[in-house]
Amino acid sequence: MDEDQPKSIRWLFVEAERRRDQLEKSWDSNSTAYQENLTAAIATYEECLRVADQVSLYSPNETLDDISSGDLQYMPLNYHLAELILKITGGDRKAYIKRAQICYEKFLKLLDSYDMLSKSDARLLERYLDARDEFSTASTTDAAARREMKISRFKEEKELKRKLEYLRQNPTALENDDAALRQLHMTNVALCVHQAFQSLESCAQELKILALAPPAPPAGQPQNPGDSRQEDRGDAYSERLDNPLVGGLRSSGPILSSDGKPLRPFTLLDNRQVLRQGVFRPDHSLPTMTIDEYLEEEKRRGGIIEGGGEQSGIRPEPNEDDLVAADAETMKARAWDEFKEDNPKGSGNTLNRG
Repeated sequence: MDEDQPKSIRWLFVEAERRRDQLEKSWDSNSTAYQENLTAAIATYEECLRVADQVSLYSPNETLDDISSGDLQYMPLNYHLAELILKITGGDRKAYIKRAQICYEKFLKLLDSYDMLSKSDARLLERYLDARDEFSTASTTDAAARREMKISRFKEEKELKRKLEYLRQNPTALENDDAALRQLHMTNVALCVHQAFQSLESCAQELKILALAPPAPPAGQPQNPGDSRQEDRGDAYSERLDNPLVGGLRSSGPILSSDGKPLRPFTLLDNRQVLRQGVFRPDHSLPTMTIDEYLEEEKRRGGIIEGGGEQSGIRPEPNEDDLVAADAETMKARAWDEFKEDNPKGSGNTLNRG
C-alpha cells in the first residue's frame, strides 16, 4: 500500500496482529531488537485505535446487535495495547503500569456500554473503579473464598480457550457462516476480559511493591550524598584501612598534619626492642599454663569425674554401731533372696525350650 494513501483499519489490524504474533514467538524480551519491534507494534495498535475513533466504529447509541461480526474483532484493541505496554523494559515502570491500566479500563468500559460483561465481571469492574490500586479479583481476607474464586475463574478461562481453539479449527467455514464467526469473536472478547482482570490485579500488586522502593536520586546527584570523603580527598582516597607498604615499611612522610590530625597509621612504642619483639615471634598462640595446671583448673571447675575402675567394686566396711544402716542392709538382702526364690535362674527364657 502507498504510504500517501490512508490505511484502513482492517489493514492496520492485520499488521498489528502480525507484529504481536512475532513478539509472542520471541524469547529475548530484553534485547534491543525485541524492544524496537515492541515499539513498532504499539504504534500500529495506537494508529488502529485512532482510525477507529475517526470512523466512529463504536457508538454509544448502538447495541450489540448493531455491530457487525467483522467489527467485533476490533473490540480488544485497547486490551492488546495494554499487554504490549507492560512488556516495555527500562524507563519509568510506574508510568507504564498506569498507562496500561487506562487501556484496560477503556476496553472494559467499552464492553460494559454494550452490556457484554457478565454479572460477575461487571461487579469486578465496579470494584476496580472504586479502588484501582487495591484491586483484587478475589477476597483478600478469606483465604478459602479467594482460593475458590481463583479456581472458578481458572476453569472458566480454560473452557474459553478450549472453545476458541475449537472454533478456529475450520477457518473456511467461518467465512461462510456469520453466526460461527460472531461466536468466535465473542469468545475471544470474553477470554480477553478474564485476562484483563488478572492483569489489573497484577498491576495493583506491582504498584504496591514500587511504592515501597526508595525514590531515585535526581540526575547528577551521587547515590550516597552523605559520604563525601572521596570528593574531599580527591583521587588519593582509598577504602583501605592501612596505607600501602613501600619496601616493607610504611610510606614516609609526616605523621601529623599542621592542625594535629593523623595522616597515616602509627604506633607509640617505648623503644625499638619492643617493636622487634612484636615482629619476630611465633605465628601461633603460645600456651599460658602447664598440663598439670590445666588439670587442676578442670578439677576445680568440676570438669573431671573421679571414681570407677577397680575401686568402684570395693564396698566400704559396715559400721556395726549404726543399727539403722544394718537393718536396711538386712531388709535389702532378704528382699533379694525372696526375688531369687520366686524367679529361679532361667525361668524367663522360654524361647529355647522344646
